[in-house]
Amino acid sequence: MKTMMERKASEVKKLSISPKRQITIPQKFYTQLGFSRGAECEIRGKELIIRPLQENGGEFAEEILSDLIKEGFSGEELLRAFRSRQKQIRPAVEEMLKEAKRVAEDKVPYYTMQEVFGERGEK
Repeated sequence: MKTMMERKASEVKKLSISPKRQITIPQKFYTQLGFSRGAECEIRGKELIIRPLQENGGEFAEEILSDLIKEGFSGEELLRAFRSRQKQIRPAVEEMLKEAKRVAEDKVPYYTMQEVFGERGEK
């Protein structure tokens, strides 16, 4: 449930849906939220959430390239493999966040740092 401040901060506009199921994002929303080339949408309960498409900012690029080179990729093959692995970053991070939420809600078991790494100084 939203607080009074959150309700005042939000702005609502009605949108038309064309026969081809298309909508137009109001200019003010488009600019304010930083839309550019695309959008992603998500179903959350009975709501459709539309937000600007987040371009991959090169997270882990150096690590990915290093691994691919060690695996023997080069040239066009390296480029294809890099693009493929880069696309896997966001879904992996989203899954990690979902798992962290489940742990925080005490819905799944988890391991402590001590259980994973042992006592400090222990070899």
